[in-house]
Amino acid sequence: MFKIITDNGSDLPESFMKEKNIDCMYLSTILEGEVINGKDKQLPAEEFYKMLSEGAKPSTSQINPADAKEYFEAHIDETDEFLYIGLSTGLSGTVGSVRIGAEEIMEKYPDKKIEVVDSLSGSLGEGLLVWYAAKLRDEGKNFEETVNWCKDNAKNCLLAITVDNLFDLWRGGRVSKSSAVLGTLASVKPFIIVDDEGRLEVTKKIRGRKKALNYLAEYMQEHEGSRKAENNENVVMVCHGNVPEDAAYVEGLVKELGYKNVLVSNAGPMIGTHTGASLVIIAFLGEGRN
Repeated sequence: MFKIITDNGSDLPESFMKEKNIDCMYLSTILEGEVINGKDKQLPAEEFYKMLSEGAKPSTSQINPADAKEYFEAHIDETDEFLYIGLSTGLSGTVGSVRIGAEEIMEKYPDKKIEVVDSLSGSLGEGLLVWYAAKLRDEGKNFEETVNWCKDNAKNCLLAITVDNLFDLWRGGRVSKSSAVLGTLASVKPFIIVDDEGRLEVTKKIRGRKKALNYLAEYMQEHEGSRKAENNENVVMVCHGNVPEDAAYVEGLVKELGYKNVLVSNAGPMIGTHTGASLVIIAFLGEGRN
């Protein structure tokens, strides 16, 4: 059986990763020159967001080719086929680094296959693609069939995103400081998607947090199209930074629409560094990122 690997940009719960035998490579979160979250240390989400609330200003560092090569070398005897699904190239250089490391390993071990798939997303958009890869594998689909499905459907893994505090997006480099100031004064909440290039795009500004949360579910209804049945039969995902009440509210909206299997997860330090604690996301299969 082939091995599935992702990175900590996917925000999948550790329990799910263990249950489905999915491995993880780690981008690092760095504070004052020290790695506080990464390969050798995983910081609990609540502790991380507490640090943010106290004024911490962490940064992140991508996986480099040497990290990827080290991972594959360590696991090379476990299988002949590896599928890595990684954080969007529109957000990080990690996929490119893993591809370089994988090519070096395949030169050394020509009987091994390593496919590197750009999720063109992050957080549970990336996680949703990993979820379906595991489902296909467990249903008996072979390596090539699973790889091809993931490549064909990466752009169909949609995210509906909002944050409460525009200053979090400013600190993460996603909006200008002037936009953050004006938006906060006007109680404007940005609605954000991931576009076809895997980059964050603010497409709407909504007045009020509750309206913004409601719009996440509305957007899903508007954009799932012919994939609605798959969402009903399989999974819809909800992610949050450190706002469990808001996540529970959105989970309730999704279940009211008839979706029974809702996976809820925390955004870890890697994603949370750039979005802050107020992040709320719905991830689902849809027809187009607009």
